[in-house]
Amino acid sequence: MKKFALYALLTSVLASCSQGGLHQERLDGYAQGSTYHITFLSEQEVDFQRPIDSILNAVDQSVSTYERGSLISRVNRGDTVRPDEIMLTMLGQSKAVYQQTQGAFDPTIGRLVQFWGFGPKEQRQADSSKVDSLLAYSGLTHLLWSKNRFYLPQGFQLDFNAIAQGYTVDLIAQFLNQKGIVNYLVEVGGEVRCRGRNLEGKVWRIGIDKPVEEIDQQNRFQVIVELDSMALATSGNYRKFWVDEKTGTRYAHTLTPATGFPARNQLLSASVLASSAAQADAYATAFMVMGKSKAVEFLQKSPHKLEAYLISSTQDSTWEVYQTEGFKKAILNPSE
Repeated sequence: MKKFALYALLTSVLASCSQGGLHQERLDGYAQGSTYHITFLSEQEVDFQRPIDSILNAVDQSVSTYERGSLISRVNRGDTVRPDEIMLTMLGQSKAVYQQTQGAFDPTIGRLVQFWGFGPKEQRQADSSKVDSLLAYSGLTHLLWSKNRFYLPQGFQLDFNAIAQGYTVDLIAQFLNQKGIVNYLVEVGGEVRCRGRNLEGKVWRIGIDKPVEEIDQQNRFQVIVELDSMALATSGNYRKFWVDEKTGTRYAHTLTPATGFPARNQLLSASVLASSAAQADAYATAFMVMGKSKAVEFLQKSPHKLEAYLISSTQDSTWEVYQTEGFKKAILNPSE
């Protein structure tokens, strides 16, 4: 996606700061068509830049459609590959969300993503007959895979952009856990996962942007949440879109797998709290596809531990908020 709708509210963020015997380290850079920011506390100065770079590169070489030699690019060209752990995990997690959302989340819409101009090739067009023909090449139920062999049905293409950045966050968090780091904030492309406290001993705070095209730095955030041992992702259609010069129609990047067209409903943004960033990432996308009513119904009936904050527009162009009780408890500055 990418959303840029979450913003870490950090204090004392200079690299290698120290206080009370703990050192604060910060790593920043570019990855997966966006940026990443990692802040963590340790008892001694450490340098994790190289292993973090290795994780980012491993994800790119597995599931980046922008890397011609990646596994997903080879599969999309019709090759049969031996999937690595990253691809297998992403396939499994995608299948679970696909089934639970009745297809609202579907990574097999790769050809439609390309068609609408949201992939590596920015070709932009709006042709309903072409969309109908491409729908025949989607549907996760058509895929079969094993640890040793994976290929796509002819004409299919995968696109994991709606889950890959969240999964990358999880991989980095797992690495930090393995290194004994218990206080950290990991953000990649807007997906965030936090554990423990910051250098001031406070729970990490994350700001969720208002669903507007232009950022107002003086009045930027809809709400601020405190995050510990949880992940947060926000999806919205208010910044990544294109407008048809002939008709003036606006086409957003979130596509509806059932129709092949960009999602068009009253939901402006969906923020999801979950135990993993990949899960939060995927469900935030699915809710944008569902729209407010179906998303609320899903949240009320779902046995899964998901908390959400949904902002939708009304007929008089005002905003309406739906939030689960668990999400409400995480909000530092409730707006209502």
